[in-house]
Amino acid sequence: MDEYALIMRHEDGTKIASPEQMQIWMKQTMDWIGDIAAKNKFVSGTGLLFDGAKVVGHGGVVTDGPFGEIKETIGGLIVVKADSVEEAIEFAKGCPVLQGEGNTMEVRRIAKNDGTH
Repeated sequence: MDEYALIMRHEDGTKIASPEQMQIWMKQTMDWIGDIAAKNKFVSGTGLLFDGAKVVGHGGVVTDGPFGEIKETIGGLIVVKADSVEEAIEFAKGCPVLQGEGNTMEVRRIAKNDGTH
């Protein structure tokens, strides 16, 4: 069984939801993660904030970040165990972030530390 990162991408990370909407989304997200955990497939996860974020580039150049000219941001990620990429995709399809128009979920297999793919 492999582990996969399910990366939550927001098309416009500058949009601010109301506190009420944030509560709804948080509950939906916790329920979604709870469903994955009930299958013993949840490994870990975290949300990411972009306030105060910086980007360190070549030569140590530091700029405000994380997105420069683009609006898309990574809002968070979870790591799941899955028997296949298709199973990981099915988990991703249930993420509440997909309710936002233009938002996406990126599914990436995590490299193993044992030298195998």
